[in-house]
Amino acid sequence: MANDRTEVRARRGRIVYRILVVLSAIVRRLPLRVARACGVAIGQVAWHVVRRERRIALKNLEQAFPDWSPQQRKATTRAMFHHLGRIVFEMLWLPRLDAAMRDRTTEVIGLEQFRELMKRGRGAIIISAHYGNWEWAAHCVASYGFDLTVLQRERNEADINRFITNIRARAGIRTIDRGSTAAAREMIQSLRRGGLLTFLIDQNIRAESAKVPFFGRPALTPLGPAKLAIRTETPIVCIFAEPRGSKYVLTFSEPIEVARGDDPIALTARLTAAMEAQIRRAPEQWVWLHERWRERPKWDVGGPSPGADAPPSPR
Repeated sequence: MANDRTEVRARRGRIVYRILVVLSAIVRRLPLRVARACGVAIGQVAWHVVRRERRIALKNLEQAFPDWSPQQRKATTRAMFHHLGRIVFEMLWLPRLDAAMRDRTTEVIGLEQFRELMKRGRGAIIISAHYGNWEWAAHCVASYGFDLTVLQRERNEADINRFITNIRARAGIRTIDRGSTAAAREMIQSLRRGGLLTFLIDQNIRAESAKVPFFGRPALTPLGPAKLAIRTETPIVCIFAEPRGSKYVLTFSEPIEVARGDDPIALTARLTAAMEAQIRRAPEQWVWLHERWRERPKWDVGGPSPGADAPPSPR
């Protein structure tokens, strides 16, 4: 039975891969504004069609924003589907993002401070989330000449993994599959080169995790990035690319300095709070389709979450 499911996923992955290859060839020939409009239209269709995911998003928004009206949650969920359609088409279009197009389409905050940090030659750990357009952020960062490596979840559909990895590789972005035998070595090598190692830690995954506050509720969050930063004493920078109108605003946060002996759970809670603050700016730009607060006792290695007994943060 398990083998049958694996084969179905593999077959589905091959079909989706072929569709993406053809669609990407078409989208790359479109003006960016047209590609975005097509994506929003597809997002509108998805809003009506994928009912299960729509229910998950509405439930998550109810937990995160209990004071919102049902109409407000519904409007945000619809806007999220529009946003997801837009960023999928942007990802297909991304091979056209050169330095000149980047400068026309993206406003950058905190870049000079980040350049100064990188002059130390120690590298940095980048923390981001499935917010705004994380692939746009990665391509912009790489386009400035930084050595960028991304750790990704290894999907069941290997062909889809390959498609995403190939798009990144065109921009000079390395990809490490989490759980691969060489993952740990490749991560350390990235930092030793003085490069950037990127993690998205806003999802509940099968990895060593601890509960930290997220929208007023304890949520299992991976500890690996914080532990690696502490062990190697590597600074952390949060980076987000948020669409505002026809442009993106790419923000580099103030560096977070870490030292051996720091508490990885407290550090993870701090990073999660930064992500939450960003999501609150534009909730429709985060992927509310993930079961963020689900229990995974096998992977929960923390004690009581920091602030777990505190009242929910103001909304």
